[in-house]
Order: sequence, then C-alpha cells, then structure tokens
Amino acid sequence: MEFSQIVALLWKGSLESIYMIIVSTVCSYIVGIPLGVLLFITDKNGICRCRPVNLILGIIVNLTRSIPFIILLIAILPFTRALLGTTIGTTATIVPLVAAAIPFIARMVESSLKEVDPGVIEAAQAMGSSPMQIIVKVLLPEARPSLIVGCTIRSEEHTSELQSQSTIS
Repeated sequence: MEFSQIVALLWKGSLESIYMIIVSTVCSYIVGIPLGVLLFITDKNGICRCRPVNLILGIIVNLTRSIPFIILLIAILPFTRALLGTTIGTTATIVPLVAAAIPFIARMVESSLKEVDPGVIEAAQAMGSSPMQIIVKVLLPEARPSLIVGCTIRSEEHTSELQSQSTIS
C-alpha cells in the first residue's frame, strides 16, 4: 500500500469519525436535555412533582447507563435496521451512540439543574412564573456554566466510546 493511499484512508476515516461525533452529539443533546429537565422537575423537590414519572424515567435511565456499549450496540441492531434499513456503516453507528449517550446526558443535566439555588426558583414561583417559564428563563440560564462543563466532559467520553466502537467494527 502506498503512502498516498494510507493518507487517503486516514482522511476518509477521520471525516467519518467527525461526522459520527457531530451528529450523535447533537441528537443525544436534543433528547438528553429535555429528559434531564423532566427528571429534575418531577423529582420530590421539583417544580412539577410526579413520583411515578420520575421513578419510571429514573429506572430506565439507570438501566440504560449500566449496559456496556458493545452489548447495547448488539441489542438495538433490530431497531437500527428498522430505522435506517441497515446496521452497517457510519450512519448506522450513530443510533447506538445516541442511545448510549442519552442517559448520561440526562443525568448530567439533572445534576446541573440541582446545583441551581432553590431560592431563585422560589422567587420565580413567587412572582407567578409558570413551570415552563421557570425552566426556560431561570433553571437553564442559571445552570448554563455547569451544563457547558458537563457537555465538554461528556463529549470527551463520547469520543472515546466512538473510538472504541470504531476499533470493533
């Protein structure tokens, strides 16, 4: 194999990895952020307490987080095939990456929201803010620094998952 062929293969692999990282990260955050907010607001100290919803979501998130990535990859092959029509390729790899990342992001978002001072939430409630206004105008802006740090850490973990998955396939 010539040097130019090796460089071409490395370039192609790098572009595919970047594609998988960007798409899977965006998709994971699109689902993970609302799930994390839902976990926080339905908690016993949340603004919309609902123990059954919190319990069910918590169990699903915890179970999914505990499944090793390679097992999750194989377990959702039928779902990937139904969704995309294939289980091979860079696009098909995105589905298990997203499924693996969502519960971690949800817990990270929930943890970030728990760092918000309860007095700020009480003040918003006292001023008559709706739960949606509290989420959008108080919780998420107040938790932004923690969310950004969590996003950076999760992206690094997500990249290492992708690298280990690429080694397998």
